[in-house]
Amino acid sequence: MSPNGLDAKTFFEGQGGITYNDFILLPGHIDFALDAITLETNLTRNIKIKRPLVSSPMDTVTEAKMAICMALLGGIGIIHYNNTIEEQVKEVRRVKRFENGFITEPVVLSPNHTIRDVDIFKETYGFSGIPITEDGTLTSKLVGIVTKRDIDFEEDRTKLLKEVMTTRLITAPAGISLAEGNKILKESKKGKLPLVDKQGRLVSLMSRTDLLKNEDFPFASKNKDKQLLVGAALSTREEDKERLAELVKAGVDVIVIDSSQGDSVFQINTIKYIKKTYPHLEVMGGNVVTAKQCKSLIDAGADALRIGMGSGSICITQDTLSVGRAQGSAVYHTAKFSKEYANIPVMADGGIAHIGHIVKALSLGASTVMMGGLLAGTSESPGEYFYEGGVRVKKYRGMASHEAMEKGGGKRYLSVEDRIKVAQGVTGTVVDKGSVIHLVQYLMQSLLHSLQELGCKSIQELHKGIYDGTLRFEMRSPSAQAEGTVHSLYSFKEPHLGLLRGR
Repeated sequence: MSPNGLDAKTFFEGQGGITYNDFILLPGHIDFALDAITLETNLTRNIKIKRPLVSSPMDTVTEAKMAICMALLGGIGIIHYNNTIEEQVKEVRRVKRFENGFITEPVVLSPNHTIRDVDIFKETYGFSGIPITEDGTLTSKLVGIVTKRDIDFEEDRTKLLKEVMTTRLITAPAGISLAEGNKILKESKKGKLPLVDKQGRLVSLMSRTDLLKNEDFPFASKNKDKQLLVGAALSTREEDKERLAELVKAGVDVIVIDSSQGDSVFQINTIKYIKKTYPHLEVMGGNVVTAKQCKSLIDAGADALRIGMGSGSICITQDTLSVGRAQGSAVYHTAKFSKEYANIPVMADGGIAHIGHIVKALSLGASTVMMGGLLAGTSESPGEYFYEGGVRVKKYRGMASHEAMEKGGGKRYLSVEDRIKVAQGVTGTVVDKGSVIHLVQYLMQSLLHSLQELGCKSIQELHKGIYDGTLRFEMRSPSAQAEGTVHSLYSFKEPHLGLLRGR
């Protein structure tokens, strides 16, 4: 019986630009359970991660808080460089020094703050157990703690915290092990355990909730020293050699060279410099969308490639400059070449709006996917929530937007010194998505189901099907796309975040 659909070579090499929504994958044969599937994949030539997810180096997406969560969940975060060297290094060090179960930079208030201040923190960060120090900073002595039970029934929200805080504290000395802290928490039946130095100053905080979560991260991305993996973005400018040196000292695991068009003499020279000066350091080059571009960066020494040009939700490069490529075609052709030429993994960057796009990017040969807009608006992304039209939102901007370039984001573009800056991105807002922990767990459970329906037990098996012809593709007409999503209802309630659309 001849197979339905088309193999990848026939499908992608016989047509023009194709993006994720233009095609559908035909189902395979299921003869295994979900727990037989592994999602382990190569981020770079020498770095493996348990989940194929990477957070984008955007200043409204990835700093330490996001990178820590991504690593705990099996992926990795790339710290943006729209900041000073000291600021970027600090974010990297926060990730490398993180110990699951310890809150190393807890939010604190002073006795003269009010209950309303605690309410604001709860609304913004989702917690209400706040340590109280003499002056509201981590440099002064711990004097109390305010928990939910202290303020739940207080009608006057302007009351000072010194009037309601608990002052009889159970603390532990800084430097104790996670097991020791866990034992104290269990015996004391407290929700929080402050760890203090010899002067009584708060160093870190242990939370019963976080200890319970500790069991939920079996796939955490760690190096041989059991530290979480983290990456950092870098430009190709000469002054970033100093930034690179400091990032290496901080223990960064992978450098992602951040450029809108990666096939340049500037990036080639940067990759060669990094591999010569720090041969142990993994380097991801990009962005590229053609086989010829891939060859340039692989020959320079790149350990992985970042694929995409103008496909992000806040990117307008294709409209503004008329240069780029449809993301589906870009991923297929670059992944195929990179595999055949040097067995180098590629990462699909841009256009990932929901779980269906993650599946399709992997089905075209990507080993990982980079997400920006999908993670923006989570509680772990940088920035504060605010209300817009009655909806709780966070700011999300392209690194090529005028706003980001004014702060330094233009370093990824060759025109950064131009007197007239040409924006290739926009600034907008995204709706509050809650915690990235729940979001990623949902995405990965959905990915497991997708691989099962395709009859593939791993990402490697999925890739094998691309090149041996067993994975089959079919074009989707506009009518087919409309049929494949919710239709013909008077009203409906979407599943969580609407992420099942496009499966």
